Amino acid sequence: MDDRARGREVLDEIAPDILSKPDTAMSRMFNSEGLSVRGKIFAFASKSGDLVVKLPAERIEALGLDNMVMAGSPRREWAVVPLADGVDRWRTITDEAYAFVDSITP
Repeated sequence: MDDRARGREVLDEIAPDILSKPDTAMSRMFNSEGLSVRGKIFAFASKSGDLVVKLPAERIEALGLDNMVMAGSPRREWAVVPLADGVDRWRTITDEAYAFVDSITP
């Protein structure tokens, strides 16, 4: 199994808990399925198999995560959580990303 499939497998494992929260769904972003709240994506598995989440820039720094890079530029509120960090860390950070995007999405 390749990394993208393994990342999707981990996302699928944590998705039911998140999808039980209000206004959540699976949506498409960057050619990947991801978790959204009221239509705004907050987490998805990248093609390299890592988790990409939307968090405040200060929180990304506090967690020691790297920013997602797109078209050569780091995205300030998007962080990469390595596949190797495992399901428990993915679950915790995805919960934070949900709370953040839920708080900023009308």
